[in-house]
Amino acid sequence: MSTEAGYEVPLQKQLTHNKASFTRLLRKLYAQRYLQVMALVGVAWMIVFNYIPMYGIIIAFKNFNIIKPISEAPWAGLTHFKDFLNDDNIGYVIKNTIGMSVLKLIIGFPLPILFAIFLNELRPIRFKKSVQTISYLPHFLSWVILGGILATWLADIGIVNKLLLWLNVIDEPITYLAEPKYFWTIVIASDIWKELGWSAIIYLAAISSISPELYEASTIDGAGRFQKMFYITLPSIQGTIAILFILAVSGVMNSNFDQIFIMSNQLNESASSVVDTYVYKMGLQLGRHSYATAVGLLKSVIALLLLLTANYITKKLNDTSLF
Repeated sequence: MSTEAGYEVPLQKQLTHNKASFTRLLRKLYAQRYLQVMALVGVAWMIVFNYIPMYGIIIAFKNFNIIKPISEAPWAGLTHFKDFLNDDNIGYVIKNTIGMSVLKLIIGFPLPILFAIFLNELRPIRFKKSVQTISYLPHFLSWVILGGILATWLADIGIVNKLLLWLNVIDEPITYLAEPKYFWTIVIASDIWKELGWSAIIYLAAISSISPELYEASTIDGAGRFQKMFYITLPSIQGTIAILFILAVSGVMNSNFDQIFIMSNQLNESASSVVDTYVYKMGLQLGRHSYATAVGLLKSVIALLLLLTANYITKKLNDTSLF
């Protein structure tokens, strides 16, 4: 009897504690009801448009016909994956995809970091804000608009040819978008131009969280601007850099479909055909929905492996990771 009574007291205390915790949770949720509703709308949107459509992935393993439901399509196993690996076009499609993405990673990833660091060093506030605004503007223009601008600039009678002819760099106009050898350079340069300022925002936010006392102490010790950047700013934002690097590596198989689709044509197809445009052509233009889904699924699996690999390596090097 005494043993049972001894257990009743802790049990009663635990029940009371749980009830009090639940009551506090309900009060907190009620106090945040408007924020919770906004969050639930986002969650509902993600479920409807991101998770429910994942059911359609099974057509990668079926011979799907758009006229019939997915459930009635006959199973094809790994046939579509084998067809992709045996496709004669896979060589230059993979080369273009990985080549442009790796160059964007090597060239385009460090530039926003450097831009944010140097922008943070600007003292005149008006000039600093003007530079920020000008650098952000291209991000808010769609690739449809920017593609038209670039096509005009790079045309035979465009401003680029006129400038190069005036400087005697070239002897005759060049149709840049018709030449495959120029396509990668145009894509990488235009992508950096469009996203440089916007990509620097998160680094500027990380820099703003650095304690001013560190800079004051380094000034007393006689450190110059570049020494502060190298020994204080960069080490302080290395966690942010590591996280964004992991995400960038996981996106190597993505080639910015909008940009490539707008700027590609039959003349530069050998340099502009990437996995994303290949999936579009196979799935929507040729109606090979199962085959296109299989290629897209294979790309997603590779992206997941790249994410896990980059996360593991980064965690080992500086103990920073996504998970």
